[in-house]
Amino acid sequence: MLTFQLKTEYIELIKLLKVMQLVQTGGHAKIVVEDGEVMLNGQTEYRKRAKLRDGDIIEYEGQKIKITGASEK
Repeated sequence: MLTFQLKTEYIELIKLLKVMQLVQTGGHAKIVVEDGEVMLNGQTEYRKRAKLRDGDIIEYEGQKIKITGASEK
C-alpha cells in the first residue's frame, strides 16, 4: 500500500491521482473518476474534487493509497 502525507488539511481526489502519478493529466484524472474507476474507503467515488483527509484509502487500478496526516511518519 502506498501512502500520501498531507501538508494541508486535505487534498482533492484528482490532484492526488496526478501527484501519485497514477494518471498522466488532470483531464485523465477527471475521466477515470467520472467513469467510476476510483474507490474511496471501499465505495465508488464520482466526485472529482472529493476532499481526502487523514485515514482515507483510495483504490485505483489495483493500487491502494492511504492518506496520512501531516504529523504522522
